[in-house]
Amino acid sequence: MRYSLRRAFFNNAKVYEQVLEDRNINKIYQYATPKLRHLSSAQIRKINRLTHIWKFGDRYYKLASKHYGDPKFWWVLAWYNRKPTEAHVKNGDMIYIPLPLERVLSYLGL
Repeated sequence: MRYSLRRAFFNNAKVYEQVLEDRNINKIYQYATPKLRHLSSAQIRKINRLTHIWKFGDRYYKLASKHYGDPKFWWVLAWYNRKPTEAHVKNGDMIYIPLPLERVLSYLGL
């Protein structure tokens, strides 16, 4: 599902020349990085969100597993909070968990 709407392409960029040679291949098939838009004010009003205070040992994938039942939705938390990696979150920061997941994904067209 995550990749179903993503453009895929062959990457034979010069920067990967040595990697391609080491692997004895000519190109790498990869998915384009998606451009996810942020929710409108009207959409935000239609979702619930839980708050979580970030603490030592927290990980997006653990929170996604707990609240969404699947760790692969870690990126929803990173995207929604505009903190792309856990390195962008400090102990004591408030993280929002948007719910229901299905509605959030539908707003993204997924």
